[in-house]
Amino acid sequence: MKPFSKIAKFSRPEDRLRALVDRAMVDRAPQAEAFAASWIERARPLASRVYALRRRIATVAVTVLAASLFVHVMFGANGMVVYKQKRAEYEALRKQIVVEQQENDRYTQQIQGLKSDQKAIEKEAREQLGYAKPGEYVYVPPSPTKAAAPANHSAKK
Repeated sequence: MKPFSKIAKFSRPEDRLRALVDRAMVDRAPQAEAFAASWIERARPLASRVYALRRRIATVAVTVLAASLFVHVMFGANGMVVYKQKRAEYEALRKQIVVEQQENDRYTQQIQGLKSDQKAIEKEAREQLGYAKPGEYVYVPPSPTKAAAPANHSAKK
């Protein structure tokens, strides 16, 4: 009793391949070989020319690669141009932080003076509230008036 009698066994890989190929394909094989040979003959001059110019082609390819890398490094999203702009912005912000810190220190000193120094409290009361000691006169400057527009009755053209 043979359970696998319908399965064919092939000893060589070529036999397996031949079993898979259809008879119609076998008849067309010489035509396909001739077509491939004609294309090889057409491509052979181009291939020999490319082979002769291989150093120039490699030099051009490396030059193009280096140029594109240079452009990317200089002008890309994180290139040198953007880096210099960000660096200048960083320096400007650092200077602004120093100015703001000095202003904060000045305000802190002024607050401390108003909390503890009687002369500073008196000065602020005189300046902002208009207080005066007995016998002193407070000068209040007049509020600036808005200048009236000149009366020009001429018609606009």
